[in-house]
Amino acid sequence: MTSSSSAPSTPPDLRRWVRDIPDFPKPGILFRDLTPLMGDPQGWQETMRQLSLICQRVQPDLIVGIEARGFIVAAALATAVGLGFVPVRKPGKLPGDVHGIDYTLEYGSDRLEIHADGFTNLPRVLVVDDLLATGGTAAACGELVRLAGGQLAGFAFVVELQDLQGRQRLPEGVSVDALITY
Repeated sequence: MTSSSSAPSTPPDLRRWVRDIPDFPKPGILFRDLTPLMGDPQGWQETMRQLSLICQRVQPDLIVGIEARGFIVAAALATAVGLGFVPVRKPGKLPGDVHGIDYTLEYGSDRLEIHADGFTNLPRVLVVDDLLATGGTAAACGELVRLAGGQLAGFAFVVELQDLQGRQRLPEGVSVDALITY
């Protein structure tokens, strides 16, 4: 028989499934590889459990995932919590009318697009990605959610690289969560 006064167990530290790869994709960069986390059933299920708790708190109607690794995380989360998934893609990948936004990166610029009719009835949207670095991609995605008629409920990331201060580029007053911070 289990005592009701026992302390809750500490969730496993997801870092144990993250592999550090020095000098990738170029010298001086320490790449945080999430593929071991995704490939381990216990690690991946724990990731979805922790992200599900964020969903319980922010109460989204839809999950948006950012191309490409964000699709993996966001689609799995949407399935786990019983919500729909909406992709945000690179230019020219979505058929039909789209909203697009150009944004700057550390070393250049890029563009993201979303279906113009992707949202109806002002849904609350949680933007999900694997990694928050400088914040440019996530901020652009948040703006696309608004352009397409969604209400930005929050952002959720598996990993945040705090030294790059990406959180500061995201809209104020919107929930920003990361399961692992470096």
